[in-house]
Amino acid sequence: MTYATVPDRHPPERPRKSWYRRNEIALTPWLFLIPGALFFAVYVIVPIFQSFHISFYEWDGLGELSERGEFVGMGNYEELVGDRAFETSLWNNLKWLLLYLLAIPGGLFIALFLNQTVAGIRFYKSMFFFPFVLSQVVVGLVFSWFYLPRVGALNAILEFFGLGTLNVLGDPDIATYGIIVAGLWPQTAYAMILYLTGLNAVDPEQVEAARLDGAKGWRMLWYVILPQLKPATFIAFVVTIIGALRSFDLISIMTNGGPFGSTRVLSFYMFEKALSEYGFRMGYGSAIAVVLFLIMLVFIAYFLFQMWRDEREARR
Repeated sequence: MTYATVPDRHPPERPRKSWYRRNEIALTPWLFLIPGALFFAVYVIVPIFQSFHISFYEWDGLGELSERGEFVGMGNYEELVGDRAFETSLWNNLKWLLLYLLAIPGGLFIALFLNQTVAGIRFYKSMFFFPFVLSQVVVGLVFSWFYLPRVGALNAILEFFGLGTLNVLGDPDIATYGIIVAGLWPQTAYAMILYLTGLNAVDPEQVEAARLDGAKGWRMLWYVILPQLKPATFIAFVVTIIGALRSFDLISIMTNGGPFGSTRVLSFYMFEKALSEYGFRMGYGSAIAVVLFLIMLVFIAYFLFQMWRDEREARR
């Protein structure tokens, strides 16, 4: 006698997933971000707040701040108002900001030239790319030799054309501009690389359609090419402005803030006041650092707002 088997109406239970498995998609990006976020917080965010805190004290940096520091409130900031050296540094930073932006159009036009298919274009690209791989110390030394009053290449060129000699780094009125020119050399190369990368992503169909409509030359560049290079331009602006505000190494190598303190910028003046032989005034140097940070914050906030607005418009 045979009996019919009754099917099991209760299928075997599936193994329950762990909490991480259930939230894997949402958690994985955060696990990659946490190490970088911690590093950024420890070495960037925390020092920013420490600089704000120290700027309210008169402290030589030796011993504990709570024991050796003297609370002066806004005294360091009040002293900045009447400090002529600080005023000179601030104006020099403004010069750096305005003139350093010349690297962006310079890099654009060099990139447009190097984007052509002509004989020897690889050699030209390597020559224009060369300044980017040099350290700022090497750039400063090269231009220091170039500006030498008697045997420098600049004065040799001026004498060849019958012009007088020029002591660029020894003249307080033009020394800052000479250093800015030195900084523009590698910065223009960096902007050129950004634009060369952007030109590779330009839509050829839009270019061809514009040609059929009769666009060429400046009209093609302004209405077709430049709108597609907007991301590269954005990055070039951010990097150039931050580089102009952080201009320290070239000044240290080429003039050490001279002649007569005429080439100081805020970052270099902060170093002089806080760490050099001029005084170990950590509180005063921190106050200068706070001012420089607030200036940077204005530009960074503006660029972040622009990026957020562009992304919002792109989603619509």
